[in-house]
Amino acid sequence: MATIVLFHHVQGLTPGVQEMAAELRAAGHTVHALDLYAGKLPRDFDAGMRMAGKLTADKIQERVDKLFGKLPEELVYIGTSWGAALAQQCAQQRPGAIAAILLESFVDLDADWSFGPWPENVPVQIHGMDQDPFFAKEGDLEAAQRFVEAEGGDIAQLFTYPGKQHLFTDSSLRSHDPEARALVMERMVKFLQPYV
Repeated sequence: MATIVLFHHVQGLTPGVQEMAAELRAAGHTVHALDLYAGKLPRDFDAGMRMAGKLTADKIQERVDKLFGKLPEELVYIGTSWGAALAQQCAQQRPGAIAAILLESFVDLDADWSFGPWPENVPVQIHGMDQDPFFAKEGDLEAAQRFVEAEGGDIAQLFTYPGKQHLFTDSSLRSHDPEARALVMERMVKFLQPYV
């Protein structure tokens, strides 16, 4: 089985994020859902952005390192939106990454704020809505398309879904798209099947 670290989005470790963790456990994996907000759940996306903005990089690193000290080196990293950027950073910079799944976000590898090159032989899936104002309209989608084209389908897969909702993969939020989320989960479970 894979050992997965799951990073939540800016609205915290919501029931929807926990449901995703439970579904991945049901598929045979060990999942550690990291709570960077220590139990707090912002009331909406804007409040979540403010809370995320108050967390310093050092504080995030401290909480991440506390968890990783108890885990094996070989990990799968999964995250949604803000959490996807954290998952991507771990996949690119921590030794031992075996795979990554990035939901509703992708950090351009050529950007000034990037995390460096993508590690060799670490497969990744990227999922997002084709009209999402953050994922599709702020450059993530174009960067992901370039990345997939450069890496090839054996390493990188990109899936887009019709719609403009952000955080559509969280079943506990109003932005949830049940049909698209079900397809995301199906593809994630299939992608992770070799590690069961």
